[in-house]
Amino acid sequence: MLHGVDVSAYQSSFDGDGVDFVLIKATEGRSYVNPRLSEQTKRARDAECVVGFYHFLWPGNITEQAEYFLSKAPEKEGELLAVDWEENGEGTRASNAEKDSFIRTVKRLRPGHRVLLYCNRYFWLNHDTTSYAGDGLWIADYVTPGEPRIKASWRIHQYTDQPLDKDVADFSSREAMRVWASRG
Repeated sequence: MLHGVDVSAYQSSFDGDGVDFVLIKATEGRSYVNPRLSEQTKRARDAECVVGFYHFLWPGNITEQAEYFLSKAPEKEGELLAVDWEENGEGTRASNAEKDSFIRTVKRLRPGHRVLLYCNRYFWLNHDTTSYAGDGLWIADYVTPGEPRIKASWRIHQYTDQPLDKDVADFSSREAMRVWASRG
């Protein structure tokens, strides 16, 4: 298992030592860009981590959200893309069809990249009806690392948010993860 973190503007910094991959929030909806995106990207790349970017999905305007995400997320071969599907600050969420459409649109617009679905265990078990996770499921379930309580196969497991979001990935090495990521 590889060890990683996922970060957003809430994390002023993170330590790249001992971390194999970093997933960085790039955008949300159609107007928000992580103000620390460039700084966090540079830190992760300088540490030679596998890097990925994610978009926090809101309901509606799915094609526009996908285009906005891709216009702001740095593009480099071998880096991952993901959609964060959960309840937003207004207590709403994108539908299953919108989640699936977003993933398919991002895959169509950036065909050389793997696209993942991030959601928590509750969403996966209670809101997902299609089991479509693009190229892989990134599941949040705060239990023993690498042992999420789901039957579906997964690629990344977020197992805690203390002191920041920590993850494990089911790959034998950074290079194996990088090779997989570049075969979008």
